[in-house]
Amino acid sequence: MPLSLWVIAGSAIGGLARYWLAIVVAWLLGPSFPWGTLLINVMGSFVIGLAGSATDAREHAAFRAFLMVGICGGFTTFSSFSLQTFELMEAGRSGAALGYIALSVGLCLAAVWAGWMIGRAEWA
Repeated sequence: MPLSLWVIAGSAIGGLARYWLAIVVAWLLGPSFPWGTLLINVMGSFVIGLAGSATDAREHAAFRAFLMVGICGGFTTFSSFSLQTFELMEAGRSGAALGYIALSVGLCLAAVWAGWMIGRAEWA
């Protein structure tokens, strides 16, 4: 199967998972802060770090296209992060916006590192 079909399949799965997880998190925690997007981005960062360290680009091209480009690309939400940050600032909630930026960048980098380290230890 061509790699582009793997990306399409993964994107559909990732996008649907993002949609449902965001709804569940908003229902559980309320809509006052974009916790769902934050959680989605941290989870996606962990998965892409894990897959990036655990697979070889040439040997696992289809799997990487499906998971890293498709699922993670459809699942993570940087454009949503940007809009939600802007909306917090527009609402006069600059502190919340700055906190969201710091949490998103810090936690996502930590999640990529954790996924990478686990993948390296497990599959190296």
